Amino acid sequence: MERLTEIWQEATTMEQVLWVMALVGSIFFLIQLVLTFFGGDSDMDGDADADVSADDGAGHQMFTLKNLVTFFTLFGWTSLACLSVGLSPLLSIVLGAAAGTLMVVLMMYLFSRLTALKHSGTLQLKNAIGLTGRAYLPIPALRAGLGKVHVRVQGGLKELDAIQAGPEIIPTGAIVHVVDIIDERILLVSTEPVK
Repeated sequence: MERLTEIWQEATTMEQVLWVMALVGSIFFLIQLVLTFFGGDSDMDGDADADVSADDGAGHQMFTLKNLVTFFTLFGWTSLACLSVGLSPLLSIVLGAAAGTLMVVLMMYLFSRLTALKHSGTLQLKNAIGLTGRAYLPIPALRAGLGKVHVRVQGGLKELDAIQAGPEIIPTGAIVHVVDIIDERILLVSTEPVK
């Protein structure tokens, strides 16, 4: 303990400030890491992130609690490392700020890419055009009424409303081909393959 006190007293004010930033940032970073692994990081973000990034359409925000903790942690440690190898205080601070900023930008980029990988799961009927299905309920001729078809779309078997323009009723079990979408919710089907 005496040795730590000695080191602290020998350090310049700038080094002391950087040590405090690096250590406090590291403690908060570890807390965030543990809470993330155990599903409790919603409390850690708290109101600080909610106020800054409440607009979901704005993408990932620069000024969140996690990003600030990351920046100050990397800024503190990088600046201290630069000072310890004999770089000037100004260059050490510039390099520390660059390292902190680079890490925050990298994290924002990675999280935006991860978010892009998610899909909403909302069925997009236009994805059914050109697919083959099977009539589940008879489909009346000449668009006289709705029937039902089973179509495997977006990785799942869906039961969807369908109409057809042909002159004959399409019976249950018949193979159908999705030709178009009507009113964004009804499939236009045919027994003839789509050309």
